[in-house]
Amino acid sequence: MRRLLLITALAAVAISLPAAATGEPAATSLVGVVGPSATITLKNLDGSAVTHLDPGMYTVSIDDRSDFHNFHLFGPGVSEQTDIEGIVTTTWNVTFVDGTYNFRCDSHPGTMKGAFTVGNVPPPPPPPQKLNGKVTATAISLKSAGSKVRSVVEGTYKVAVSDTAKTQNFHLVGPGVNRKTGVKARTKATWTLALTVGKYTYRSDKKRRLRGSFMVTATPAP
Repeated sequence: MRRLLLITALAAVAISLPAAATGEPAATSLVGVVGPSATITLKNLDGSAVTHLDPGMYTVSIDDRSDFHNFHLFGPGVSEQTDIEGIVTTTWNVTFVDGTYNFRCDSHPGTMKGAFTVGNVPPPPPPPQKLNGKVTATAISLKSAGSKVRSVVEGTYKVAVSDTAKTQNFHLVGPGVNRKTGVKARTKATWTLALTVGKYTYRSDKKRRLRGSFMVTATPAP
């Protein structure tokens, strides 16, 4: 009988011990808030925005303050949400793994949203580099940061063209690219182009002397 009482007492102590004392990792706490205005946030306990986390267990406390918004958290292995028509506080126990997670209001997914990464996630691709093309009645140019483009490394580029002449146009031609503005209109255009190794030319289709060229070279080996 005394042995049975001792075993029962030890079991009760084990149940009451915190996770750290039993060898289990403690969950990290996060706080999500949506509403009452058109705002949604996910923050650490120190008030900083969640942008990147280590993989593991997390306790997410949600404060849904609006009956026309909701908090929807989703990503690899996780899909939790509050009701759009309810005002509620709740807690989710989740496990985040390597990947990208999103949170949003399902009523306004285009404007009320956020995202964060967990663990080893490849960085996003760099934004396209910018080139500026211009054609007037008497001149044509293609520049980068104010200097004439003579050579660039292969990659994705955003080409912003200003065509200020009704008698000329801007025509860019090269491997995989054939883009132009209209001859009889003043216009502005922006093209996102993948430039590959080779020679590219830009010209006016109405005046042969308005022309230029540049080379696209291979990405240097690491």
